[in-house]
Amino acid sequence: MSPAFGAMEVEHYSKGVLLEPFVHQVGGHSCVLRFNDKTICKPLIQREHQFYETLPTEMRKFTPQYEGVVSVSFEEDEDGNLCLIAYPLNGDHDNLENLDNSDCEPKSKLLRWTNKKTMLLENEKISKEWVRQHRKEEKMKSHKLEEEFEWLKKSEVLYYTVEKKGNVSSQFKHHNPWSMKCHQQQLQRMKENAKHRNQYKFILLENLTSRYEVPCVLDLKMGTRQHGDDASEEKKANQIRKCQQSTSAVIGVRVCGMQVYQAGTGQLMFMNKYHGRKLSVQGFKEALYQFFHNGKYLRRELFESVIKKLTELKSVLEKQESYRFYSSSLLIIYDGKERQEVAVDSDPEDLEDLSEESSDESAGAYAYKPTASTVDVRMIDFAHTTCKYYGEDSVVHEGQDTGYVFGLQNLIDIIKEIRDESGE
Repeated sequence: MSPAFGAMEVEHYSKGVLLEPFVHQVGGHSCVLRFNDKTICKPLIQREHQFYETLPTEMRKFTPQYEGVVSVSFEEDEDGNLCLIAYPLNGDHDNLENLDNSDCEPKSKLLRWTNKKTMLLENEKISKEWVRQHRKEEKMKSHKLEEEFEWLKKSEVLYYTVEKKGNVSSQFKHHNPWSMKCHQQQLQRMKENAKHRNQYKFILLENLTSRYEVPCVLDLKMGTRQHGDDASEEKKANQIRKCQQSTSAVIGVRVCGMQVYQAGTGQLMFMNKYHGRKLSVQGFKEALYQFFHNGKYLRRELFESVIKKLTELKSVLEKQESYRFYSSSLLIIYDGKERQEVAVDSDPEDLEDLSEESSDESAGAYAYKPTASTVDVRMIDFAHTTCKYYGEDSVVHEGQDTGYVFGLQNLIDIIKEIRDESGE
C-alpha cells in the first residue's frame, strides 16, 4: 500500500497536478496520462469504471490496481499550450490516502503564468490584430497536427537510435509516436468542447511499467469479436471487417502496439496497430519473436514465466460466467535493460561505464550473466466489457468468453513454438 498523504501533500494536490503524456502507451485510442511514477489516469468510461469496482477477486492479479477518480480540466500556459490538470473529485480528500503524491508534477508553473497574464490584461490592451494573429497560429498548429497524425499512420514501424550516453528510459518521451498522438488528440477534443465543458472525470490506475527501467511493452487485442453489444450497426460492421481482415478472426488475437528496446543495435522499435492489422498468422509469430529479441539474442529466460502466467489467466477466465471482454487488450511487459554481473575484484568506478559491449563472456573482468526478468501479464481496456451483473445491459451472455480464451490458447501455443524452435 502506498504511504498516506501528509497535510502539505494533500494541500499540494488540491492546487492541481500537472498531467503529462504516458510515454509507454503503445496502443488504444484513449489518452493515457502520467499522474505520478506509480499511477496513470485515463478518461472515465462508466462501463469500465463499473468493471474495476466490481472486479472478481481472482482477476485482480491480472488487471491494473484501481486507485480512484479525479477531476481533470485544461488550462493554457503563457505560450498558449494546453495543459491538463488533475484535482480531487468534488474537493473530497478522503480518496487520496492510497496515493503517493511525492513525485507529482505541481501546477506551480501555471500559477506563475496566471498571475503574469492577469497583470498583462490589466495594464495592456491587446489589439484585435494580435487576437486575429493568435487565432491564425492556432489554426496552423491544428493543421500541422493533422499532418503529423497522417505521417504517424503511414509510419507503422519506426526505429530510433538511442544515444549511448543518455538515459534510455528518458528517450521514450521524445520518440514514442503513439503516446504523442493520443495526448494531442485528447487535448484537441477537450479544446473543441471548451464552450460546453471544462471538467472531466478520469480514473486512476496502477502504472504497470513503473517497476521496469526500460519497459518493453506488447499490446494485444484479444478475442474473435471486438464490437460491444451497444455498438451501432456502422460500428459493428467496421469492427467485424477489422477482425476478418486480421489475425483476430483466425487465432483470436492481433498486435495492437509494441515498443522494444534492442540493446544489441541500440535502437527503440515501435510498431502500431495499423501494421498489426496487416499481419498474417506467420507475421504475427514473427512479431512476437521480434518482441522477445533484444537485437543480439532471444530472451529465452522470459518464456516460461510468460507461458505460466498466460496459462493461469486462461484458467481464471474459463471460470468466469457471463463476462465478455469485447475490444479489451492484453499487455505483456518486461525490462529491456538486463542486469549484469561483474567480477568481485572489479573497480567500483568502472561499474558506471559497464555497457552492452561487455556482454561477451571473454570481456575481461566483466562477465555478463542474463538473469530471469520479471514479466507482467495484464488485461486492460474494459470500455465494452459486459456481464450479467450489469443490470442495465439488454443482452445477457452465458458461460465463458470463448473468443478471448481461444485467443489466449493460440497465443500460448505460438510462444511455445518460438521457444521450441529456438532451442539451445
